[in-house]
Amino acid sequence: MLVRDYVEDALYNPHYGYFPKQATIFTGLEEELDFSKIRDSSEFQEVVAQKYENYGKDEDGPGRQIFHTPTELFRPHYGQAIAQCLVSEYLLKYFPYEDLKIYEIGAGNGSLAMDILNFIQERHPEVYERTRYTIIEISESLAEKQRKALSPVHECVEVVNKSIFRWQTREPAPCFMVMMEVIDNFAHDMIRYDLKTLEPYQAFVSVDDAGDFFTHYTRVTDPLISSFLAMRRVLQHPPPLPAILRSSNRMRKLYTQLPFAPNLSQPEFIPTRLLSLLRTFRTYFPLHRLVLSDFATLPETVPGYNAPVVQTRYKNKMVPCESLFVRQGYFDIFFPTDFERLRDMYEHVISRPAPPPISNGTTATDLPLPSFPRSTPLSNTVSPHALGAEFFSSHPKNRRSPSDGVVSSSGIPVGERKSSVFTHAEFMETYADVERTRLRNGENPLLDFYKNVKFLF
Repeated sequence: MLVRDYVEDALYNPHYGYFPKQATIFTGLEEELDFSKIRDSSEFQEVVAQKYENYGKDEDGPGRQIFHTPTELFRPHYGQAIAQCLVSEYLLKYFPYEDLKIYEIGAGNGSLAMDILNFIQERHPEVYERTRYTIIEISESLAEKQRKALSPVHECVEVVNKSIFRWQTREPAPCFMVMMEVIDNFAHDMIRYDLKTLEPYQAFVSVDDAGDFFTHYTRVTDPLISSFLAMRRVLQHPPPLPAILRSSNRMRKLYTQLPFAPNLSQPEFIPTRLLSLLRTFRTYFPLHRLVLSDFATLPETVPGYNAPVVQTRYKNKMVPCESLFVRQGYFDIFFPTDFERLRDMYEHVISRPAPPPISNGTTATDLPLPSFPRSTPLSNTVSPHALGAEFFSSHPKNRRSPSDGVVSSSGIPVGERKSSVFTHAEFMETYADVERTRLRNGENPLLDFYKNVKFLF
């Protein structure tokens, strides 16, 4: 199997996968913390550690796989910051002509959805009346947990137990896609480069009767890997090889003739499933706005470029591994994301027309886009403004090309603002009430923690 198939099987297999059978999301902070009463960040970490101890001690063998997210650590402030971001954009662009439609992919325990909807209900009741919140959740157990937690409180919530990669319902209206710490667990493929020719080779994984894993390399034949590499060439993102080897045939020849020189490069892990996600957005959510956050860098990864962390919990401690290929189901596998490259990929994919269908079993990666967006009070497909949109020879570089028939509230065609990359602290300083998470000594864990996390919005 390809490496991405191995990763998906290890993480999501319904019978033994890590998330369906092993992972537990930390929910120890049921009550809102009064940060002003906590002395400093050391005491805050002690409070969190004490909550972890409430889960009990691990026995022999792999322990209970518990992980936490900023949503849970900083409830409700983190979710309120996301809500403020969504509401600000909605009020600026769509209210009162459109409903506020939010899609959250991978909602965990439903905590983020609860905090977002509570905030909108309390602070913006006129917006709450227009809010529709859809959760797309691959895990059956988590989907049921989300329904039980959210449905009695917020009737506007719908939970769909389905993988986003199998989504086939088109949303014609403007909407927001929310993804908090989801894409780090998206499967990647592994490739290596012939150091003489720079030709990429795709990795396959096999397992013998004893349960040992082996890797094999062939020329690239997988369509998704080919698409990713072709897109990277268009975006001029170079492969992770020394510049001198990329630019000089002579230097490559000399290098490969050195004693003990390898014939293949170190592994590179490429986000092929992320490319599938972007194509899904382009096809089924043509008027969406993406709010995404995840790890930009990670420590203690396995060898390779853009390599993942592979870890398990043993005797109440997280233990990192040196290999990607471990017993399925007992190990978390999560990857860093190069957010600047993700931004380029995202803008490139959503600006291009979708390919025509290629078979009866069509998916989000091969369905075409309709010719025109849905008609709204802010659109007019015969507007003279739209017909003259190309009067000026260019448009601002931070905006996408205007869509025919989609105009601003002033009636002038205008392209959607392109996505930007923010650090975790930059995003929170913009949208969060940071005074409510300040400690007695002036430290602010909402800003000071998660230095390796970024946002795309």
